[in-house]
Amino acid sequence: MNPRLRKQKAIAEINITPFTDVILVLLIIFMITTPLIVQTSIKVNLPNAKSAKTSDASNQVNITVSSKSIIYLDGNRITKGELRDKVAATYKSNPSLKVVLFSDRLARFKDVVAVLDIMNELGIRSLNIAAKADFTGGSK
Repeated sequence: MNPRLRKQKAIAEINITPFTDVILVLLIIFMITTPLIVQTSIKVNLPNAKSAKTSDASNQVNITVSSKSIIYLDGNRITKGELRDKVAATYKSNPSLKVVLFSDRLARFKDVVAVLDIMNELGIRSLNIAAKADFTGGSK
């Protein structure tokens, strides 16, 4: 039989190597960008802490106290009364709610205490105060 006349058999398997490469690149991109999405767009100068950790963004609200005594809830400017109402409504629908407090290091202490007092009145038990990781071992 002549080898040129023999029909070529079609390759019927799918090569998944390029697909796997694309998926792994996407996974790496999402792993890098997810912490950046979690961070608030309000600029606050957080204090340094040696034991700072990242947190999971799901099931949490972010409260920010700026150095100009402005309070934000998840990036939206809010009054203390509105803060109490909105967090109470969220906490009522989700009892495992976590609250993260971002406070500028130059914020007045009485503003931070006012927010902490509101969270205490609402019965929020999972409250964290955000800080920058201090890898140098000293504080600025």
